Amino acid sequence: MQLSDFFALASGPAPLVTGSPGVLTVHDLGILRVPSGTLGAADPFVALDLPLTVQIPPGDYPVAVTIADVSSEQDGSHLREAYLSLILSDAPAASIEPVHGPDGPPENGSYFGVAVDAGTVAFFDAAAVETSMPGDGDDWYDEVFNTGEPGSWFDIMDAETPLRPGAANIEMPLATAGENVVLAHSGWGDGVYPVVQTLDAEGRLTGVHIDLQVVTTPPAESDEARR
Repeated sequence: MQLSDFFALASGPAPLVTGSPGVLTVHDLGILRVPSGTLGAADPFVALDLPLTVQIPPGDYPVAVTIADVSSEQDGSHLREAYLSLILSDAPAASIEPVHGPDGPPENGSYFGVAVDAGTVAFFDAAAVETSMPGDGDDWYDEVFNTGEPGSWFDIMDAETPLRPGAANIEMPLATAGENVVLAHSGWGDGVYPVVQTLDAEGRLTGVHIDLQVVTTPPAESDEARR
C-alpha cells in the first residue's frame, strides 16, 4: 500500500473499493490503555485471547474510527467503517507498512491481518486479557458479550450513546486499572483485514490501523495473511 492510497483519520472525499466516490468522517472512540506495550488486534467476539500482537511503547492512546459514506446519494444513509486506528503521535505520516509480527515483518507483498467472523474488530492490551477477563474464553459469549442484560458488550455496541452505534470503549469485567477494549463494526463484515502502521519522517511509529478495505484498492490477498 502506498501512503497516497491510505485515508485513515482523514475527513473528506475518498475513492471507494466499489469504484464510486465516498466521503469520510473521523469519530473519537476515547482512550485505550496499553500498559504492557503489547497491543492486541482481533475480532473480540472470536479471538480476544488469540490476537495479532504489535509491540508499541507502553501508554494510553486515543483510538478513532474513520467512517465512509458509501451511499449513492452521499446523504449519510449508508455508512461503513473504513479504518480503526490507534494514534501514537500527531506527527505527519511519512510512510506506511504492514505491522511486524514476533519474527519481524511479513514477506514482501503480504501482511499480517485480523480474521473477522463476528463483524467486529478491536484494539486492547493483549496482556490484560488474562488478568481482566473472567474464567476462560469458552464462557465469555454468554457471560460477558451477549448476556441479554444491559451492560453486555453487544448492548453497549448497539447503544446510541456515549459513542456512535456500532462502536464502544468497554472496561474489561475484572479490570483494576482501567484495562479496556475499543471496538467497532468491521466495514463490509467478515474477512481478513490488514493491520498496517504509519511512521513519521524519522521512522517513529505514529499509528496502528486496521484497514477494513472500504476505501481505495485493497491489498492483494496473500497466503501469508493470518491472525
